[in-house]
Amino acid sequence: MKRTKPSELREKSADELSKLAHEKAENLFNLKVRRAAGTLESSADIKSTRRDLARVKSVLGEKQRAQKAQAKA
Repeated sequence: MKRTKPSELREKSADELSKLAHEKAENLFNLKVRRAAGTLESSADIKSTRRDLARVKSVLGEKQRAQKAQAKA
């Protein structure tokens, strides 16, 4: 799986990041189901997907905090 870079994520809008986070979470769920069923080829996919999801959520949180700071000012 291709690793998502934070710099690439920062270029996306909050809506795009939200959709991407949902996709990553859904993919992670499917990987966990496949692991339980015994059909998962590489358990490393779970780790990389989990970390990508964390990156997306971190950047999304940064954007939300920046919006709140702008609204206060």
